[in-house]
Amino acid sequence: MNGTHITLVGNLTDEPELRFTPSGAAVAKFSVAVNRRTFDRQTNEWKEAGTDFHRVTVWRSLAENVAATLSKGMRVILAGDLRQRSWKDEKTGETRYGWEVTADSVGPDLTFATAEVKKTARTGGGGAPGDETWASASTTRPTAAAGAANGQGGRGYAEEPPY
Repeated sequence: MNGTHITLVGNLTDEPELRFTPSGAAVAKFSVAVNRRTFDRQTNEWKEAGTDFHRVTVWRSLAENVAATLSKGMRVILAGDLRQRSWKDEKTGETRYGWEVTADSVGPDLTFATAEVKKTARTGGGGAPGDETWASASTTRPTAAAGAANGQGGRGYAEEPPY
């Protein structure tokens, strides 16, 4: 893990967008709104202090499970690495900065909902995060992902989890 490990609780502001890299790795992106609150000791009440929006990326089987399970408006809990990224603004030439989270765990917040948990078959799903660029991703899985022909997803994992 690189970056600052964080946990967020918030609501999805859009539908998770699932794509596949040319090598077959699933990647999903979505945004989470986190409402900040502070406690006012004088009034003995919680007060709204604004909303933070976080772009989130998930990879491989987590990406597929997020896209199949979560939808806009759902409250989620996620853990991952917070990283700052920079890019050149095409119009002004200035360097811009933004924060992104690469999540390694995502799930529904059961405070206000119930969920039915279903185990999925374990698959490899392709390369490591960052191996492929988002811009080259497509919305369809390649017909023959690397390593998929041997039934082990290219990572030596069996189809069934060990539990």
